[in-house]
Amino acid sequence: MKIGVCFKQVPATDTRIRVNPAGNGILTDDVKWEINVYDEFALEEGIRLKQAGKATEVVIFTVGEAASEARIRDGLARGADRAVRLDDPAFAGSDALGKARILAAAIQQEGIGLVLAGRQAVDTDNGAVPAMLAEILGWPMASWVDKLVIDGGFTANRAAGGGTREVVKGGLPAVITCDKGLNEPRLATLPNIMAAKKKQIAVKNAAAIGIDPGTVGAGAALVVEDGMALPPARPAGRMLTGDAASVAAELVRLLREEAKVI
Repeated sequence: MKIGVCFKQVPATDTRIRVNPAGNGILTDDVKWEINVYDEFALEEGIRLKQAGKATEVVIFTVGEAASEARIRDGLARGADRAVRLDDPAFAGSDALGKARILAAAIQQEGIGLVLAGRQAVDTDNGAVPAMLAEILGWPMASWVDKLVIDGGFTANRAAGGGTREVVKGGLPAVITCDKGLNEPRLATLPNIMAAKKKQIAVKNAAAIGIDPGTVGAGAALVVEDGMALPPARPAGRMLTGDAASVAAELVRLLREEAKVI
């Protein structure tokens, strides 16, 4: 069985974010990039499954431009066997459904038997792509998984809220999204970093994966992100003076009428 791992390049959580003048994205000229943290759990689980003899190959799939190859090489250095980078001018502006269509075409072409992905992307907090991918492929899916067993099919454990846990079972092929607690992602060692430089990153466009360009990209997008802006600046603090009774009364009034938290 081949395992496919969906990878996304996202701004590092400690980088400074600036909205572009059009208000529909961020300025990327000085952004520090990293692998989406939840995708790291997916990659680690794929590597562990291969080491346990449950898979023959771990393949990274990324929808992205050449700049994403540094993150792909990081994934290869951690233990993935090879990667497929999906890049075409027709893919620009794809929404979640468009990206799922692109990934599905590439995954089917590669004969993948299990797809692992992060539970969500930390840049947009969007977790729609894996679910749409599973629907397009016609595969079962389990989301936000923090314990996974592969043995003919899959058994996935996940938190369901309020202290309740769910156990989900299904057959393969399947799509699993990975949550914190599933494993502890490894770091790349220097020998593996050097070895990763020789591993293959196949770059495929729409024609190479047999997808109709009219079904992806900005022209086919059903959802458009617009009106992006940074949160308003936090107002200056206010100091209340007077005796304890008057300060308490004023504080209650402010919390009720201005902050509206009581």
